[in-house]
Amino acid sequence: MKKTAMILIGLILIPAILLSSCGRSESGSTTAASSSTSTASSKPAATVVKVWTEDRHDLEYVQQMISKYNAENTDNIQIELTVVSENYKNMIQLAYQSGDAPDVVGANNLPLNLYADTGILYPLNEFIESSPEYALVNEPETHMYEGLNTSNGNIYWLPSGMRSGVRVIYNKDLVEAAGYTEIPSSLEEYIDMAKAITEQGNGKYYGIGFTSSSPFERLLEMSAQVSGVFYYDYVNGKFDFSGYRPFLELGRRFIEENIAYPDQQQVDMMRAQFSVGSFALWSNASQEAAVFTSQIPVEGFEWAVAEVPSLTGEIKGALQVTASKGYGIISSSKVKDAAWKVICYFQSEEFLKGYLEAGYNLPITTYMDGIIDKSKIGRLADFSLLSYESVYPQPPSVNITGDDYRTTLWNCIMGYVSIDDAINDLNTRYNTALDRDVKNGTVKRLVIKDYDPLHPNDGTFEYLSN
Repeated sequence: MKKTAMILIGLILIPAILLSSCGRSESGSTTAASSSTSTASSKPAATVVKVWTEDRHDLEYVQQMISKYNAENTDNIQIELTVVSENYKNMIQLAYQSGDAPDVVGANNLPLNLYADTGILYPLNEFIESSPEYALVNEPETHMYEGLNTSNGNIYWLPSGMRSGVRVIYNKDLVEAAGYTEIPSSLEEYIDMAKAITEQGNGKYYGIGFTSSSPFERLLEMSAQVSGVFYYDYVNGKFDFSGYRPFLELGRRFIEENIAYPDQQQVDMMRAQFSVGSFALWSNASQEAAVFTSQIPVEGFEWAVAEVPSLTGEIKGALQVTASKGYGIISSSKVKDAAWKVICYFQSEEFLKGYLEAGYNLPITTYMDGIIDKSKIGRLADFSLLSYESVYPQPPSVNITGDDYRTTLWNCIMGYVSIDDAINDLNTRYNTALDRDVKNGTVKRLVIKDYDPLHPNDGTFEYLSN
C-alpha cells in the first residue's frame, strides 16, 4: 500500500467523472485506470485528477454537482475528491515531501510563505491568461491580495466566495425595550446600550455575550479596524498594538460593570444562549445566517443585523472580510492542464451560481454578485458586502513565543494584565520575532509607504530583507 493510502485512512474519497471546458489542451498526461486483466477497449484511459479539500459543510452540493456532470464529461477526466478532516496543512506538506501529493488543493487557508514561496503551489498566471471565461467570472485583477493569494506577481489561487466581516446580530425585542430603535454607531454608545439592556434584564438577560474563543476578534478588533487601527504598521513595516488602547479601555467596561453574560463558553453554546434570549447582542460574521435559521434557530423573537460600531461613529478603515473557496495546483502534479480544467469547473458561473444561492458563501466578485438570485439566499443577504469591506494585505507570519495578540488583549479586557503591560509585551514579542525571522530569511518585511486604511490593497508593496 502506498504511503498516501495509509495516511488517508478515515478520510472521504469521492471518485467521479468531471466535465470541464476551460484552459489549454491536454498533452499526454493521462493516468491508466484499467485492470491488467480487462479486455481491450477503444476508450482511452481517463486522466485522474486528485483534489484535496478541508471543507465538509458544502460536501452535499459538491457531490451533487460532480454526479450531474459524470455522464456529460467530454474531457475524459476523472476527479478523486478527498476531504481531509484533520491536520490539513501538515497533510499536504507530508504528501508533497513523500511524492504522493494531490494535483489540486483548496488553498485559501494555506500560508503563501510555506506553500508558494517554497514551491509547493504552482503559479496560475499562464492558465488564467489563456482562460477568458474563468477571468470573467473570477476577476483576477480585482482579487489579487498580496501575501494571501499573490506573491511577487504570481497568482496561486483566486477566491470564488467570501465570509463577511463581523456584524452585530441583535435581539430586536430587547434592544427596543431598552429604548433604542437602532444600533449606535460609536463604541461607547454601544456599550451604554448594552449596559441599559443588562440593567433592564435584572438578572434574567444581559446586554451582550462573548464566546470563550477569540472574543476580542468578534467585536473590539473589528471596531478598531473600521476606526483605522490595525495591528501591523504597513507604512513602517512593523507590528504596533498601541492603537488598541482606547478599545481596551472601553472594552473593560463589559467586565467591570457586569454588562456581559457572565459565563463565556464555546461558540455553539453561546449561540444557543442568544437564540433563547439570554443576551441581546452577539457579534460574528455571515456564517451566523445559517446558524440562526436552521442549525440553532432563534426562538420567540425577531433578530436583526447591524454594522459594527467604530470608536467615534466615523468609518476610517476597512472591515476585514475572509476570501474563501479558492483552489491551487501542486507543483508536482503530472496533469496540470487537467487540474486547471477541474479548477475552472469548480469556479465556473454555473457551479458558483448554485453554490452561492445555496448560502455556502457570499459572492466576492462583482460578476457573480450580479448573477445570483439574492431572493434565494435568505438571511445571508443581511451580511452583503459593505462599501468599506476589504481583504487586508497579509502581514508577515512570524513565530512568536507566548500567547498570541488576541488572547493577550482579551486577558487585558478581563483585568488579568494592565493595558500598558499588554501593549508593551506584544510590541516587544512580535517585533523581536519579525526581526529574527527576517534575518533568518523565513519572511520578508512588508512595507506599504502609501498605505490607505480604507483601501488597504491599493498601495505600492515592498518586501524588504532587513
